[in-house]
Amino acid sequence: MVLFRDEVARRLNICAQGLASDHLLARSGVTEARKRLGADPVEWLFRKAGTQWSAERYDDDAWHDLQVFAVDGALLRTPDTPELRDNFGSGNTSTDRQTPFPMLRLVALMNVRSHVILDAQLSPYRRSEMRLADEFLQQIPDHSVTLFDKGFWGAELLLSLSNGGTHRHWLIPAKKGLVCEEVTRYSQHNRWVRMKVSPQARKRNPALPSHWEVREVSYEIQGKVKTVMTSLPAKTYNTQAVAKLYQERWEIELGFRDIKSSMQQNAMTLRSKKVELIYQEVWGFYWLTT
Repeated sequence: MVLFRDEVARRLNICAQGLASDHLLARSGVTEARKRLGADPVEWLFRKAGTQWSAERYDDDAWHDLQVFAVDGALLRTPDTPELRDNFGSGNTSTDRQTPFPMLRLVALMNVRSHVILDAQLSPYRRSEMRLADEFLQQIPDHSVTLFDKGFWGAELLLSLSNGGTHRHWLIPAKKGLVCEEVTRYSQHNRWVRMKVSPQARKRNPALPSHWEVREVSYEIQGKVKTVMTSLPAKTYNTQAVAKLYQERWEIELGFRDIKSSMQQNAMTLRSKKVELIYQEVWGFYWLTT
């Protein structure tokens, strides 16, 4: 259904098991078959492929012997039916009215060099992107660096990534108004800083320390000074290399665009009108990109 969005039954000359070849399956028969299949087998196939390919390494995928990944979220629009709106919800407009279509939230983990998606989580609109990302941190391989959008800033998520494996590094823009204390100054645009862990984070996870330390790197691009925070050690990865690496975060945006333009044929709205089939449709899209 993903590969052949238009009149799939006619184009493939599908016939039901046990019927003669001249008794082709009606379009409604394909829909009924999708209902019987459900979303779970397609999700299983997506995760099986992602687990397999996440373990594979290629020389041209590496940055200083580290695999490079990115995590980001996207919103997918569903048809506006009472069932889908009740399940997925939607955002509010400037007039406090709900947006015209229900929205499905997706957060994905992608290899930025190959655009292979290793893992993803789907949820109704209102769920937090950070909580969705928490669910696949364990899928990030050792000896890697993961690029995040600023919306994923948080001690709990980033410390879990660093402490959950061997040389699992991260890189993320500095949060606006971030308060930190300088511990070590390496150069004008490169230092080690110390910050407080928020009370909210420690209440959610009492195992978190009261403070945490990270590296801060500043650089200029198009006349503006940008600052990123990272776990990459200064002795091994210089300022210029770190600044250049973060520009690759846009590869996950390009990956999302490719899925929407090729798999969805630039359609703004998903096709399915049942909750289970919405999940099936999306898992099908993202399995085909692994």
